[in-house]
Amino acid sequence: MKNLKIDVKDDRQSFMPGESLSGKVSWELDAKPRKASLRLFWFTSGKGTEDAEIAGIMNFEDPSVSDSRSFEFKMPPGPYSFSGQLISLHWALELEAGGELLQKEFVLSPFGHEILLYRGHEQ
Repeated sequence: MKNLKIDVKDDRQSFMPGESLSGKVSWELDAKPRKASLRLFWFTSGKGTEDAEIAGIMNFEDPSVSDSRSFEFKMPPGPYSFSGQLISLHWALELEAGGELLQKEFVLSPFGHEILLYRGHEQ
């Protein structure tokens, strides 16, 4: 059985720059993983070249087959989450344990929601 989980405190899905993003990660694997880590990163999607950058990483020491760990990241000043007609920028947490991956997306914005950059959507 392979099961990975990311639980964000208070089930929040939107954060402002400078705020704390915290919670717990857990996994149940078939074998003891050599490593386990959680990455905080942004990535783009849409037309053209896609880009990504890691803003933070936590390595969990001596992970076991079934484990649960707490995490906390301070949100960086940007870039903000946005959606445009040609490209969008997303923020996510990515848990890696035993070769398995799980992503959980969220919004980073001073407005509490992603910025919409196309006509017909007022902020």
